[in-house]
Amino acid sequence: MAPAGDLLAACLAAGAGPREAAEAVGRSLDGAVGERLRSVAAELRLGGEPAVVWRRLAELPGAEGLARCMARAGISGAPAVDTVSRLAAELRSEAARATAARARRAGVLVTLPLAACFLPAFLTLGVVPVLIGLAGGLLGHR
Repeated sequence: MAPAGDLLAACLAAGAGPREAAEAVGRSLDGAVGERLRSVAAELRLGGEPAVVWRRLAELPGAEGLARCMARAGISGAPAVDTVSRLAAELRSEAARATAARARRAGVLVTLPLAACFLPAFLTLGVVPVLIGLAGGLLGHR
């Protein structure tokens, strides 16, 4: 959602209205976000009520704030560049936090196979000879 927010902000800063921005960004993105933006732009072009139409974008994860802001801009004509830019930055930082959390989790998960390989080797090569030596020494002295 963050790239869509950045692109919407760029379109709005260039002077496009919410419908034109949704259309341009929808054409440039693939997947559910691009498809939903193209659908929103088409409905707005056909005269759909902005508050209702933009709610469809809000159904996507992380798009609620963008949809609200774009609906408000479509209804009142208020400039939305600053708000959309801020929301895009928040989405980017949230995505970065999620990526860092996944990387930390992957780091933990990678250590499990290593432990499964090195722990038996350590026991076999390090601990068992010491125990055999100790047992031999204790049993030999009796």
